[in-house]
Amino acid sequence: MKELTAGERKEIRRLATSMCANYDDCFKECLLLNRACYMTYGVAYNNSALCKYFREAVLPLNPLLAAVFSEHYETKSCKICGTEFIPVGRQAYCSEKCKSEGNRIKSRERMKNMRIKDSTMLRNSL
Repeated sequence: MKELTAGERKEIRRLATSMCANYDDCFKECLLLNRACYMTYGVAYNNSALCKYFREAVLPLNPLLAAVFSEHYETKSCKICGTEFIPVGRQAYCSEKCKSEGNRIKSRERMKNMRIKDSTMLRNSL
C-alpha cells in the first residue's frame, strides 16, 4: 500500500468531520469510540486501520480516494488537462469537455496528414 499524500490525508479529515454520522463536532470525538476520532488525527495507511463505518459509508463519497484504499488501485491522467481520474474501460479523458477537445486535436492532425499526403500524391503525378 502506498503512503498517503498530504492532500489525501486532508481529504480524509474533511470527510470524517463533515460527512461521518459518528463524528461529534461539539466534542471533536467519535461517538462510537467515545474518544478522539482516529480518522481526524492518525489517518490510516492501510485498509485494516480504517474505521469500518468510514470505509463503508463515507469513503465511497470520494471515488478517487476510495480507489487508493481498494486493492485494485488504478488511476489515469487525463491526456488534455492532466487531472487524475478512475478510468471506466478504456477511457482516456476525465470529462466530456476534455474528450471533445481531444477529438478536435486528433481530427486536426488527421486532416493535416491527409493534406500532406494529397499534396505529395499531386506532385508525384505531375
